[in-house]
Amino acid sequence: MQKVLIVLSCMIGLAIIMSMFYYQRREPIPLPSAIVEQNQPDEENATTEKAPLVPINVEDRIGYSLQNDDLQITYDDGNTWTLVPIEKDKLFEGEYQGNKTELIDNSFILTENDTAFLYSEGVVKVIHSQNQGETWDETVVSDRVPSIRFRKVVFLDDQFWYVIFSADRTMSSEVSFIYITTNQGESWQSINIPDTTRLIADGGFVDAKTGFMSYGTINPQEPSLYVTNDQGETWEQAVFDMPSKYDRVFVIARAPFKEEDHLALIMDQGPNGDYYRDGLIRAKFISTDNGHTWEFSEEVEPENEEEG
Repeated sequence: MQKVLIVLSCMIGLAIIMSMFYYQRREPIPLPSAIVEQNQPDEENATTEKAPLVPINVEDRIGYSLQNDDLQITYDDGNTWTLVPIEKDKLFEGEYQGNKTELIDNSFILTENDTAFLYSEGVVKVIHSQNQGETWDETVVSDRVPSIRFRKVVFLDDQFWYVIFSADRTMSSEVSFIYITTNQGESWQSINIPDTTRLIADGGFVDAKTGFMSYGTINPQEPSLYVTNDQGETWEQAVFDMPSKYDRVFVIARAPFKEEDHLALIMDQGPNGDYYRDGLIRAKFISTDNGHTWEFSEEVEPENEEEG
């Protein structure tokens, strides 16, 4: 009988040991509160989830976004996006930085066939693509300008591109530059500028030979537009036949553009913008001698402007 009790005690002890070993090896059953915590989304991930991009449209379904500290472009109204390989802050470096919620006017090209962004990082560069962002090329326009104010990039056609910018502003004077390329940005050439240090208002070319520079943004009394017909070799000041009632009213010429068999331009009122109908009305002038003389054509409502 004593032997039976000993065997029984050993079996019970062995059963207890095996039970303890099994309990230690099995996965713990989570408490109800732990189950709730596991099913809740990560609070940090939820707050950092990026909002859908909303395009700033440039034309038709083509636009861009500066959200999430990136520059991205779209060609289908925001359904798909392509990241531009450039730091967003570089697009706004310089004396004039815009509002940083939209790209600076004239500092970019965004069309079906051409995409380009002009920027400064101690040097002036252009990054561009001709296949809607599948591949990019970057080129140095000028390596001697630390900080820019006015900036403009235009691809006039496949063969003639130009960049206009200004720097080193002191009160009402600054240095301006025009660079052109005829090999799609592989190399850039600086050309002559008009003999003035006034602040640039606008500038541009209508063809590879005929270009314009418009000056006077601080209290101008009359338009100051210079024209070249030999790609900057020589410049002369254009003459305006200004009706007397518009004298000292329309004073800042925008870059001319081609229109039918002549050139045309839109002219703004002064920086105060309160001389004539609260500054909203502009004037249109036309030239039939390749930009040397200009005649008043008509008053223009902002929504009816036609520019090339």
